[in-house]
Amino acid sequence: MTEAAPAQEPVVDPFDTARLRESVLLAWRSSPTRFREDANSEDDLRFGGYRDRLLVELAQNAADAAVEAGIGGTLRLALISADGVTELRAANTGTPLTADGVAALSALRASAKRGETSVGRFGVGFAAVLAVSEEPAVISSTGSVVFSAARTGAIVAGEPALAAESAERDHTVPVLRLVWPVESAEPPPAGFETEVRLPLRAEVDGAAVLSACAEQAADLLLALPGLVRIEIEDRSWRREDHADGRVTVHGPAGPRHWLCRRSDGVLTEDELGESGAEARRRRRWSVCWALPVDADGTPEPQAADRLHAPTPTDDLLSLPARLLATVPLEADRRRVRPGTALDAVLDRAAQTYAELPAALAPDRRIAVVPAPGFPRSELDEVLRDRLLPALREAAWLPAATGAEVTARRAVVIEDGTPELIELLAEVIPGLLSAGLGEARHTAVLSALGVRRLGPAEVVAELSGLRREPRWWRRLYTALVPIAEGPATRRDELGALPVPLVDGRTVTGPRDVLLPDPELAALTETTVVDVTGLRIAHPDAVHPLLETLGAVRAGPVDLLDSDPVRQAVLIGLDEAEAGGEVTALVDLVLGLVARAGDGPRPWLASLPLPATTGELRAADELMLPDAPLASVLDEDAGLGVLAASVADRIPVDVLRRVGVISGFSVLTVESPDGPDHDLADEELWWADVDGDAEPPAELIAVRDLDLVAAHAWPAALRLLRAEPATWRAVRAPGYTAWWLARYASLAGRPPRQWRLPSAGELAGLYDPVPEAVLAETDEELLVAAGVRTELLITGNADAVELLARLADSELSVSAGTALRVHRALADAVAAGLIDAARIDPPDSLRTLTGAVAAAEDVVVLDEPWLLAVGDPASCVAVAEPDPFADDEGGPRQQGAGSQVAPGDLGSLRAGAEPGGAVELAELLDLPFASDEWAGRVAEPGRPIDWAAHDGIARVVDLMGVRVPDGVLWLHEKLPVRSRDVEHQVPWWVDEDGGVHAADTHEGLARALAWRLDRWSQRHLIAALLIESTAVGLLG
Repeated sequence: MTEAAPAQEPVVDPFDTARLRESVLLAWRSSPTRFREDANSEDDLRFGGYRDRLLVELAQNAADAAVEAGIGGTLRLALISADGVTELRAANTGTPLTADGVAALSALRASAKRGETSVGRFGVGFAAVLAVSEEPAVISSTGSVVFSAARTGAIVAGEPALAAESAERDHTVPVLRLVWPVESAEPPPAGFETEVRLPLRAEVDGAAVLSACAEQAADLLLALPGLVRIEIEDRSWRREDHADGRVTVHGPAGPRHWLCRRSDGVLTEDELGESGAEARRRRRWSVCWALPVDADGTPEPQAADRLHAPTPTDDLLSLPARLLATVPLEADRRRVRPGTALDAVLDRAAQTYAELPAALAPDRRIAVVPAPGFPRSELDEVLRDRLLPALREAAWLPAATGAEVTARRAVVIEDGTPELIELLAEVIPGLLSAGLGEARHTAVLSALGVRRLGPAEVVAELSGLRREPRWWRRLYTALVPIAEGPATRRDELGALPVPLVDGRTVTGPRDVLLPDPELAALTETTVVDVTGLRIAHPDAVHPLLETLGAVRAGPVDLLDSDPVRQAVLIGLDEAEAGGEVTALVDLVLGLVARAGDGPRPWLASLPLPATTGELRAADELMLPDAPLASVLDEDAGLGVLAASVADRIPVDVLRRVGVISGFSVLTVESPDGPDHDLADEELWWADVDGDAEPPAELIAVRDLDLVAAHAWPAALRLLRAEPATWRAVRAPGYTAWWLARYASLAGRPPRQWRLPSAGELAGLYDPVPEAVLAETDEELLVAAGVRTELLITGNADAVELLARLADSELSVSAGTALRVHRALADAVAAGLIDAARIDPPDSLRTLTGAVAAAEDVVVLDEPWLLAVGDPASCVAVAEPDPFADDEGGPRQQGAGSQVAPGDLGSLRAGAEPGGAVELAELLDLPFASDEWAGRVAEPGRPIDWAAHDGIARVVDLMGVRVPDGVLWLHEKLPVRSRDVEHQVPWWVDEDGGVHAADTHEGLARALAWRLDRWSQRHLIAALLIESTAVGLLG
């Protein structure tokens, strides 16, 4: 069967389309199934792989035609409407239509494009036109052809078997299998060789089709190197290639720039693997990476993209650059076909990608690294797995030195400032340029395996580094932003090196001293070489060091530092061992000159040269003209400071370090022990009970023990001449204590003398000799400890007074003894002395003024007991003021042992002012009332006090109230005590009853006791004799 003859056969059929039709019809007729297969295949292409690839396929054909012609191709799209039909026309330059091309168009699986540089690989792409047209025509300068669904349907209708197959398909037929020549047609536009004309189906919106094409135009110019221009009606897109690999696509929205890197080659047999015959003939591969950039070459973010092969596929990618590659594709050209060929091309693509960063400016290259994230497709994951290793191995990362390094050698400082990077560029190998340490680059650099340096790692890199101090200060400035961050990062800078004035560089600023301007000036002229001392070089001082633990320091701070103090304390030992201490001496003297006064007793150990040439401690040397030299003992052991020091160092500085010009004063706040190298300091501390009650302040004059014995008057004058020493002498404390005990006046300590005016001490102490008075005024004597009055300030005074009272060689009057006992008792009561810590004396001065063994003595506690006891075996305390006017009233009957104030010995506890109890405690003696107790032997006659005429007159004259109660009156008053009967003038029995012999003496004492006016007993006795106003007043 042959094709039905048309009404009029075309005259020209340059591509022998009749033969092509006959061949297809023969196949259909011989096997109607083949008709169905062709129809299904065309549907698959139309509605499947090529459903939305109209412009892509037209552009690929145009590109291939241009490449084959060796020109830059142009594609023009336009809508033409005539006779109610709208055509989409696509004109292109390049090689015109050929017979092979027509054969390929009409064959679903064969292709005329077998050249190495063609884009298409199979004769299937033309199926994309079926999306818009059923009557596609190709008009070319070499001939034209047309496909027609209507004409094919008419032929199929005449073939029963084929018609049946078509009916089962809803009377649809394959459009692109039967092709006819076009006898006459309007030629392609001028300048174009070929034009595809697509009469649009009624339901197709031509404007929408062009709009969709316009959206793809720019990308297609990038993907198809053979195509340089696309025109869509009045809009155009133009491709411009630059020598540096950049491509600019100019379009209605403005230019878009791409940085491209390309490579190509030929696949090996092993790489081709199981590729089909058609693919094996096309072994050449090519790869292009296109990175979107702005006009300045700065990478722009790449929107979600897909693989271009070279036109878009459905394999989604998430890379910064677009991949355009000749990879194996499935038949519908929508997805890659896995296999060895694909792997080979992707390996080359990764190597080519690694060349891309170097084409960018150094500060822009990091944008090429794929950001970590989930892959968008299987191909995306495969590519990522190849790109990162390739980027790691390539040397493209910009180092701070200007070199390019691989990721394996690169390091980056977290948040490193440009200043910091510049400083460390030559210090840390592989250090990347500034900006790459910012947090926004962390993820991509980590993906590359670039080592990140935190503050601690940066500090570790600096270990052992030697640089000028000013370089270090610049470094500290550059590190400030890091230190101002989180505290943990600041702590990581703790081991930061610090250059010192002595040339060393130490690890860590903590405890480093940062010199202030004054101290810095000193270190410029003075060598600082002190073990343990860390002074930052002035040129390196920076606030950051203080933040990290360094200490701001001036001369005072340095002088008071432990290393300087220790160096001074061991200075002499170092010198004796052969060490050099000149630098230490100059440093300390310079510091003292700038630091001013302060309690620094350790400075006295500073080794200084003496006139003999030897080194001695400062406090063992005197100034050449020191006044103190005239009063020192010849064995004092002090030297004279060498003139080499004395002539160049101010006197006040030398004094501050301990060089002696006069007496020096030590002042210590809240001392806690006798550890100040003072003469007899331990004894003083024990005397004042310093362990239990340490003094609030110690003010002490040093070197008093060096004064010659004969020179003390002159020494005292020197002490008074200086305000500081005079204050120490006059203040209660060590100095006064020591002078009173160890100075020498006429061969005795000052405390063993009294002033001539201190009569109450007569017999106890001798007056100061006239010779001493002649050269030492009273003020100095008193300040030195010469006694002026009976005064007890502590245990030592009590012990000495008791010893002097017990000294039978001394002529101590009874009155003096009474007053001393009173003072001792008062001191016990006031807590000035601790009786428990004083050993009782073996001998005591009694009421007779004689000395008796303590074991035979009692303390008088009741005055009436004197009538039955021995005064030579009794001690008592004096009345506070026996001649003062009493203000007391009558004592209540039954007051018993509550004795009157001022009673000579009536000083039991509870009786004011007391004294007997305290004295008995101090002396460890019994009371007289315990040893001499007695009772009235005969009863007396009880009378009212007012019933006695004499008493009544006396009470009236004195202006006091007559006592209540009774008086037991006796002619004679016998009292039995210790089995001996005594006649006594008065008595108070154990019940408090007052007894009196009928004598002036007895009545006077009884009335004085009862009136609570004991000190007026002698006045009352006189008034009993002469009970008149004249007797009271005369």
